[in-house]
Amino acid sequence: MNDITNARVLILATDGFEQSELFSPRDALMDAGATVTLASLSLDPIQGMLHAEKGLTITPDAVIDQVDAEDFDALVLPGGLANPDALRLQPQVIAIIQAFFDADKTVAAICHAPWLLIEADVVDGRRVTSWPSLRTDLDNAGADVADEEVVVDGNLITSRKPDDLPAFNAALIEAIGAQVSAAA
Repeated sequence: MNDITNARVLILATDGFEQSELFSPRDALMDAGATVTLASLSLDPIQGMLHAEKGLTITPDAVIDQVDAEDFDALVLPGGLANPDALRLQPQVIAIIQAFFDADKTVAAICHAPWLLIEADVVDGRRVTSWPSLRTDLDNAGADVADEEVVVDGNLITSRKPDDLPAFNAALIEAIGAQVSAAA
């Protein structure tokens, strides 16, 4: 495993995130030594979901309008149905995603989060996966869509669903480690 003890990772989420898709990568990253910042639309607690049922809440560390992609090594975008649908309407969220791509930093999106990648216009020509209902959207946006537990295409990591989290987390930590090592 690559050393990510000096890595800084940003997670963007709001109400309606899939609980496991935020907490599992966050915990894996922190356990591996990364500093993780959760940013949302406000500092009010955000509501997680266990599929269709309400789950845990979490209080963000920062407001999206106050974070800068330059301060982070990687970006994690959890899924859930409502979370990415709300975030894709926020120009600052789209600008942050585009800034991570412009800087060739690691971006990881799971489940419905690739909606944000479509909105940011960063999937054309990229190999990706997602929750099945997004695959036509991704295809229409020019992506090469696969049905695999994790797809890594350069700096982009995508997965389909909560069952894929072990592979998603491992690919995320490996990519961040390689990126931080290369920058050192």
